[in-house]
Amino acid sequence: MTSQSSAYPHGEQVKIVRISDRQKEIDKLPPEGTKRWVMRRKAQVVAAVRSGLLTFEEACGRYRLSEEEFKSWMALLDRHGLRGLRATRVQEYRPADERAPAETQAE
Repeated sequence: MTSQSSAYPHGEQVKIVRISDRQKEIDKLPPEGTKRWVMRRKAQVVAAVRSGLLTFEEACGRYRLSEEEFKSWMALLDRHGLRGLRATRVQEYRPADERAPAETQAE
C-alpha cells in the first residue's frame, strides 16, 4: 500500500481562481467613494463608460455622481479635451455662456 503525502488533509483541493480581465481593468479605476476628482480620474471614468467597462448607471452609482455631473464631464472632455475637466481654471477653457453664474461673477 502506498501512502500519499498531501499538504491538505482529507484530499481537499485548492482552487486557483483567476481574476477576470474586466475585474483587472475595474481595479485600475479610481476607488469607489473618491471625493477628490482631478482631471485624470474624471477622464478614466469617462473612458471606462465609453469603452463599455462600466455602464453609465454603474459609474454614477459607484462614484455617487449625478447624471448631470457625469454628462458634463463627457461634454467638457469632448469640447475642450483633458484640460476642460480641470476644476480650478474652468473659466479659461469655457466661454462665458457655458459657465455657471457663480463663475462669471468671480471674474
